[in-house]
Amino acid sequence: MRHDAEGFWLAGIDEVPPCDVLESETSADVLIVGGGYTGMWTAWWIKQHEPGVDVVLLESRLCGHGPSGRNGGFCNSMWFSLPTLRRNFGDSAALEVGRAAADSIRSIGRWCAEQEVDADFRAGGYLQASTAPAHDGTWGPVQEACEELGAGEALQILDADATRARCDSPLFRGSAFYPDAATVNPAILAAGLRERLLGLGVRIYERTPLERLRHDVSGGRADTPSGSVRAGTVVLAGGGRLLELRGMKRALTATSSHMVVTEPVPDLLEELGWTGGECITDSRAMIHYFRTTKDGRIAFGWGGGRIVFGAHLGGRTEVDGSMVTEVSTHLRRFFPQLEGRRIEHAWGGPIDVSPTHLPVVRSLDDATFAGYGYTGNGVGPSQLLGRTMAAMALGRTDPETRLAIVDPQQARVPPEPFRYVGGAAIRRAMLRKERLEEEGRKVGPLTRAICGVPERLGIHVGR
Repeated sequence: MRHDAEGFWLAGIDEVPPCDVLESETSADVLIVGGGYTGMWTAWWIKQHEPGVDVVLLESRLCGHGPSGRNGGFCNSMWFSLPTLRRNFGDSAALEVGRAAADSIRSIGRWCAEQEVDADFRAGGYLQASTAPAHDGTWGPVQEACEELGAGEALQILDADATRARCDSPLFRGSAFYPDAATVNPAILAAGLRERLLGLGVRIYERTPLERLRHDVSGGRADTPSGSVRAGTVVLAGGGRLLELRGMKRALTATSSHMVVTEPVPDLLEELGWTGGECITDSRAMIHYFRTTKDGRIAFGWGGGRIVFGAHLGGRTEVDGSMVTEVSTHLRRFFPQLEGRRIEHAWGGPIDVSPTHLPVVRSLDDATFAGYGYTGNGVGPSQLLGRTMAAMALGRTDPETRLAIVDPQQARVPPEPFRYVGGAAIRRAMLRKERLEEEGRKVGPLTRAICGVPERLGIHVGR
């Protein structure tokens, strides 16, 4: 088994020459820091609105080679977050965000077709399954919110037989099916975005990390190891790296997720009936997520990875043998039919988590904007946030700039070391709770109390 920090998707695309390192002082109309989906979609939409705007994009490594290129490729909407949106922002604003996020999925599909980027976009929908009696009906609040807000088409409830007709895992007891979802090859999507931006004249500097960001009356100045950029407007799209910036240290936290992918097993997928392209999760807070690939593999991940201390995103966040062993065990529990089949590749990466588990666009000042907090669901919403920040950077008042996820009031996470120590304790309690639930055993009062701490602090855990 290959185990590295790059992952299966990036290993399967052709290498391209890296862009130049910034080695001088320069200026631009808009500076974007971060070459993942959020930064690249922001650059794309700026150029669509105003082609003459000079855009510089800084990326510390290679564009798309962080979480954007190595995630699970779930292109999901936000309907499962509708109860949280409703509670935080009210009915009308919640529905507006839900519909905008669903349209973001379709927009990515249209973009791939129009730009002739063959990113394996497949609109197979999303299946949220129950794997334990304690998880049956966990989608009830979503169903209620959708029906009451006039979006009943956003999910369908399936019994055990209908669920297992879509994918015959012996663990599945029932599910909710969300049609507004797709899968993509995340590395090809990122590479396609990068290529199109270069064609539009975006100046991309790779292997150019941000060292310091300063602001004055003329805008922002970004210092790098061998150069600097002055710009009237700055967009920060660095995911978990935003934790390195002083004003962002308590706006989010970071954890890790790890994935494995099997050898091609098209015969087994036929046996399972899993031929519709559905992306699937269970209903845990520490979620398992899985999908098929174009060449008939199963890609399987788990969001139960370790908490990150501060902004230390490397190391076991990306390569962790013990986590991969656990994920592999979980995979075979879901699909015992894989007995005798190989796991060929394993990898991991950081997840930027907002206190509400909702993505956020935040105005740090009149000319600096940040987009973050996808909490493992970034492929679809990142297009929406990029479009939003492009409009804000250009001073436009498009509908996206008025969404409730723009400059919301939010809970702040505790400072370090309390965030790390407390987060690790809560993670252990949640893993224990969900293991006991799946085993049909009673969860003790202390475990339940620890698991309830985040909600009492105004921090949402789960979907």
